[in-house]
Amino acid sequence: MIVEQIYTDNAWRNFNYLIACSETGQALAIDPLEHEKCLAAAKRLGWDIIKILNTHEHSDHTGGNGPMIAATGAKLLAHHGAKNKIPDVDLGLRAGDIIKIGKTVELEALDTPGHTMSHVCLLSHTDQPALFCGDTLFNAGAGNCHNGGHPEELYETFSSQLSELPDSTRVFPGHDYIANNLEFTLNREPDNAKASELLATAAKHDPHQAIVTTLGLEKEINTFFRLQNPSVIKTLREEFASLPDKPNSREVFLRLRELRNNW
Repeated sequence: MIVEQIYTDNAWRNFNYLIACSETGQALAIDPLEHEKCLAAAKRLGWDIIKILNTHEHSDHTGGNGPMIAATGAKLLAHHGAKNKIPDVDLGLRAGDIIKIGKTVELEALDTPGHTMSHVCLLSHTDQPALFCGDTLFNAGAGNCHNGGHPEELYETFSSQLSELPDSTRVFPGHDYIANNLEFTLNREPDNAKASELLATAAKHDPHQAIVTTLGLEKEINTFFRLQNPSVIKTLREEFASLPDKPNSREVFLRLRELRNNW
């Protein structure tokens, strides 16, 4: 499996992805908003885009579908619940469905509600797994729930699915927000040395050659995984006096998401 991460240079700081079979050159395009960049990359690499996947229905992830389909004839895949929200979906995905590309690529669909209620992430069946997580999980952060999502559902996705994946899993999100997210982590957990160290790099990194984290690293730097950390709870109780001394993880996650909305 070969991954081409394409930074869009737009105001939303989107990442688009091409995932290709090394033997056949067939490829999947994920959220190809900047269709011209995706098509140019495929041409440069000698790849044939045969499928397109939208992680969810927001226009900054679906806006390139029409021109991509017109140029390639690719089939469009999305969450089964998004079929009436995204035009011309050919296949609605459910949890556990396998997407095959060429001879070597297998990607498992995860049903990951929260950012929207019709969101899928893709998990690669490779020696080192890779997670293509759209707007569910960001480097050092979590998606918002403003436009069709729910924070309770996002917590369940984090706690029952993402947290259970191998620590070696590489993380490929839908946007480059790493520096801002690390600043939020340090605002909540000022003594997080790993986040401070990574921020020094992330603040000057080139998103065209983006930092690729793992879930193991995320559990060190992403406050939405650090729900029982004493520093996180201490600073959170300074904001929410009604929070108990020993809040449960759900309470902490929801309060963090509330703070992040306006941070």
